[in-house]
Amino acid sequence: MWHNTYARSRETAEACESLDTFGIHEPTGDRFSLRWILTHMIQEYARHNGHADLLRERIDGQTGT
Repeated sequence: MWHNTYARSRETAEACESLDTFGIHEPTGDRFSLRWILTHMIQEYARHNGHADLLRERIDGQTGT
């Protein structure tokens, strides 16, 4: 499922003319640029990786150096 979602989002991003292309969030009508969306997704991905790392540290006791 993750691979399909990744492929679809990549296709959508590649179809945009620039990072300054705007889209509309249908439920709210808010406008977001592709640049904002990609930056937000990088932040979210990093945050969740950080959460996974904290869980791993609790399980195996190894901390990053």
